[in-house]
Amino acid sequence: MIALRRPGAELATRPLHFFWVVDCSYSMKGEKIGALNNAIQSVVPEMKAAADDNPSAQLYVRTLKFSSGASWITPNPVKIEDFFWKDLSVDGITDMGKAFDLLSGQLTIEQMGEKALPPVLVLLTDGYPTDDYKSYLSKMLKLPWGKKAVRIAIAIGNDCDETVLEEFTGNCELVLKANNSSDLVKMIKWASTAASTVSAPASRPEQVDISTVGSSAPLVLNMNTLPDSTDDDDMSASDVW
Repeated sequence: MIALRRPGAELATRPLHFFWVVDCSYSMKGEKIGALNNAIQSVVPEMKAAADDNPSAQLYVRTLKFSSGASWITPNPVKIEDFFWKDLSVDGITDMGKAFDLLSGQLTIEQMGEKALPPVLVLLTDGYPTDDYKSYLSKMLKLPWGKKAVRIAIAIGNDCDETVLEEFTGNCELVLKANNSSDLVKMIKWASTAASTVSAPASRPEQVDISTVGSSAPLVLNMNTLPDSTDDDDMSASDVW
C-alpha cells in the first residue's frame, strides 16, 4: 500500500502493518457502528487494489476493538488478499488506554521486524476515554514503531474529545471529523489510502513528513487530498450525529 522507491535501486517486498482501532462502546450504537461497518467493508477492495499496485510492500491488516477492555478481532496479521471485515457490535465503556496497551505489544522491533515500513494506525471513536489513556499512550509513543507510525484519528460526531485525538496523532490536521455517515465514508476511504504515496524528501508545504526509515525517503501524506466534513445548510438535524 505504501510504495517505497529509492533512486537506482529496487527494494525487496517489505511488510506494512495497518491497524483499525475501533471504539465499540455503547455510545456507538445504531447508525454510528452501522455506518462504520459498512464504510470499512466497502473500502477493503480499494485497499486490495492499492496493494496490487505496490509490489515493493506486503500489506497486513488487523482490527482492534475497545469498549470495556480491549481485544483483537484479528489476533494475527492478515494479508490484505485474505482479509475480510467482520462487523462489530457495541457494549460497555471507552477503555481507549487498554487499546493503546495492546498496540504497544505489537509495535516493537521483535514483532514488526527491522525492515518493516512504518505501520499505519487508524483510530475511530465518538467519545472520551474512561481509563488512564495517557500512560498507555506515552508508553506506545516511546516504542520504535510507535514513534514512526502514521497515526490518523477519525472523530465520529460532535461529542468526541479531540484533544485526546491530537495527542494520539501528534498533528491536529490528522484528526478528521465525521459528522454523518457520508463524512465517515470519506474519512475512512482517505485514511485507508492516504499513506499509499511515498515521495522524495518533503519540500512542499502541503506535505507532512511522517518518518524516515534508515536512508529511505521520508514517508509523506499529501494533505491536498485531505477530505472536508460535509457542510450542507440543508442537512436536517437527523442527518447529523
